[in-house]
Amino acid sequence: MSLTCGTKLGPYEIIAPLGAGGMGEVYRARDPQLGRDVAIKVLPAFLSRDPDRLRRFEQEARAAAALNHPNILAVYQMGTYEGAPYLVSELLEGSTLRDQLLRGLLPVRKAVDYAIQIAHGLAAAHEKGIVHRDLKPENLFLTKDGRIKILDFGLAKLIHGPEASESSSPTLTEGTEPGVTLGTVGYMSPEQVRGKVADNRADLFAFGAILYEMLTGKRAFHKPTSAETMSAILNEDPSAISQLTPGISPALQKVVQRCLEKNPEQRFHSASDLAFALEALSDTGSAPSGAFTVAKSRTSSAWVIAAAGLVIALAVGLGIWLTRPPAVPSVESVVQVTNDGILKSGGLETDGSRIYFNEGPSGSFSIAQVSVHGGQTGAVTTNLVSPQVAGLTADGSSLLVLTGAPLPTHVTMWSLPLPVGEPRRLGDADGIGASLFPDGRILYALNSTGYIAERDGSNPRKLEEATEFATEHGLLLDAMPNVSADGKQVALGAFDSSTHSKVILQAASDGTGDHPILRGAQGNSPTNICCPRWTHDGKYLLFRAETERRWDIWAFSIEKRLLEKSLPPVRLTNGPVSYSSFAASPDGKQIFAVGAQRRGELVRYDSRTREFVPFLGGISAYDPTFSRDGKWVDYLSYPEHTLWRSRADGSDRLQLTYPPMAVILPRISPDGSRVAFSSWGGASYLVGMEGGTPKKVADTLTSSWSPDGSLVALDSYDASSGARHPLGILDVRTGNISTVPDSQDMNGPWFAGQDTLIATTNDSTKFVIFDIKARKRSDLIANPNGFLNWIMSPDGKYFFYQTGGNDPKIFRMRLADRAVEEVASLKGFRAVDDPYQGNTQLNVAPDNSALLTRDIGTEEVYAISVKWP
Repeated sequence: MSLTCGTKLGPYEIIAPLGAGGMGEVYRARDPQLGRDVAIKVLPAFLSRDPDRLRRFEQEARAAAALNHPNILAVYQMGTYEGAPYLVSELLEGSTLRDQLLRGLLPVRKAVDYAIQIAHGLAAAHEKGIVHRDLKPENLFLTKDGRIKILDFGLAKLIHGPEASESSSPTLTEGTEPGVTLGTVGYMSPEQVRGKVADNRADLFAFGAILYEMLTGKRAFHKPTSAETMSAILNEDPSAISQLTPGISPALQKVVQRCLEKNPEQRFHSASDLAFALEALSDTGSAPSGAFTVAKSRTSSAWVIAAAGLVIALAVGLGIWLTRPPAVPSVESVVQVTNDGILKSGGLETDGSRIYFNEGPSGSFSIAQVSVHGGQTGAVTTNLVSPQVAGLTADGSSLLVLTGAPLPTHVTMWSLPLPVGEPRRLGDADGIGASLFPDGRILYALNSTGYIAERDGSNPRKLEEATEFATEHGLLLDAMPNVSADGKQVALGAFDSSTHSKVILQAASDGTGDHPILRGAQGNSPTNICCPRWTHDGKYLLFRAETERRWDIWAFSIEKRLLEKSLPPVRLTNGPVSYSSFAASPDGKQIFAVGAQRRGELVRYDSRTREFVPFLGGISAYDPTFSRDGKWVDYLSYPEHTLWRSRADGSDRLQLTYPPMAVILPRISPDGSRVAFSSWGGASYLVGMEGGTPKKVADTLTSSWSPDGSLVALDSYDASSGARHPLGILDVRTGNISTVPDSQDMNGPWFAGQDTLIATTNDSTKFVIFDIKARKRSDLIANPNGFLNWIMSPDGKYFFYQTGGNDPKIFRMRLADRAVEEVASLKGFRAVDDPYQGNTQLNVAPDNSALLTRDIGTEEVYAISVKWP
């Protein structure tokens, strides 16, 4: 709504527009009753029909009107004009703090004076239970007489603090819920970046960023993109004030640093305390110097005093050493290197000049490369099918790559020359996961055994001690071995079947001296640790661990010096980006990693238009499953993996599971009364469609229901031991589990009839059909590039499956005559690479159309600069 001069809003007459302010337009108006000019903010009528916008505008009015302080904009009245609400406030003459900062650096005296006024204004608001939550230079106004006014409480949230009483505090019936990010990037607190509830300490963080900017002329957190800025707020400290503006007192610098603490508990307790600290700094008197005198000794035993002084000095020094915080590595900056918008997963390696990494979904990998300084991404061409980057030779002349089926139990190893050349098979043995020694020898794992082979893959020899140690302690070696840059140490990931936890092992390069150095969820170790990588100097072992449904990069000190305290692992990154594959640069200054901000869009393939279109409103959901009548759907929130139930139109939503449980493979029973699912870790559960406590029914993964709903097919993976067993069938009436004969090498079973199962071989290259009554199996269909996903249609008439390779497609087989038809090509389709299940989701809607979750998040390579002690 644009108002012209002379327009009347109640008793007020518009004089002139003043421009935009927060969510509305601001005008200068005349109050004829009191003979003064006022400011009127008007919310446009079309926006006032937005309930959330209107609520926030009314919230601003109530919050601001409840405050009466010289450093807060005075609000007089609220009204409506032609359906549009407006707010009447005092008219200010001057400019915003942002305008002042654009003119140049402020004198320190003025900066501290403005800071004290802001702190007093915040203290008044906080005492009323009001948090601003969008404090920034644009919302701070400097009047002509030098007074600071805090503007725009449109993002304020009422809290009930200890000073807020029912009589003095206004009440807002609707506050912003946790999980919604509000504020301005660059001035948001870490808790706001994470979408958590923000209290008065969030304002103190923004205050610190503003004071930093007033003292240095530079923004505390300012990166090329919003994602990088948010990452800096979570992980980085701004440059020291003394480096940018020499002469600032250490005490003032400490005030800023305390405001900018990542942990709210470490900031000032209140804005009042902050104002007091600033006023103490602005006092014209000087603080006591702390100098003291000591009376001279009149004894002739000077040497005794000297000795005593030495002992005291040593004791003090030891006390300081014991109480000082240990030096730990910290992230200095995070910079986005790529910007091609292509899905990235698999491996990553660097020679310090270029970064080599995988792009594309699992089962259809390609290899790309980019300069460490960013720029255009290029392809590393090869005719290998879905090659995965595993290593880089010391001279940078070739890559070690692995190829295999989408869900392999083993892979073949190849040398791929750089920048171009024909790949060469390395040895005859297969493996699962590999790494290179500096001299080109290969470390690889297979069947929970470690091996070292020559450069060409020949003469593999077993790491006897490491393998025996793992076997003796119930540890299963995984696919992520890594060799240190000097070739003297190896790190191996493993799974402890007795505790169901991940373990990282350290050993000499010949496998001797093997011992666990980290166990997931023990002591100070995080949970679900994975993928060890050495720093170039071998002093730290990097790994990733799960935190709040994302992956962060951690560092663990290997070195032990005299009197050095044993240090727990240190988390280097702290969201919002979730990091997967990573590698340290040879100069030790950076870690290059694939980082993702995950969001999915549920889509359906429309065979008429041959396009994928949003399904269920395009919600960020994964792995939906439908009741037989098509009226109900269960799905997983993505990427959190909590289980939800709703009607097919999205209404009547109900959450069925809660963190920390992460759910995979949900399946609604044929009668629609309950759902079977698995937890991340392998156990199977049943829960009613109306909610309740999930009941554990097996230690293996669920797969599918029989048509009559009495049986559930179970996968062959046993979470309690980590081993593969024959496929199982759970009788939900009795709880008994029977095995499917001749199914030791199978996984992913689906009921194709009451007595018929379809499953794939463990290398995912062949489907087999089982006749349970006849106790027979026969081959169904094969594909050398492997099958990535498979599922039965809700009506039981079709078996859908997705192929891997360079040209992935969806097919369906009509079970009545086994006729196969192509459903859709997935070439170029960006499927989510799920942190729990990988790219293992294909679903079918009640109308037999294919469903997938499309990746609409961001996934790029980042350069993480680290300061090491």
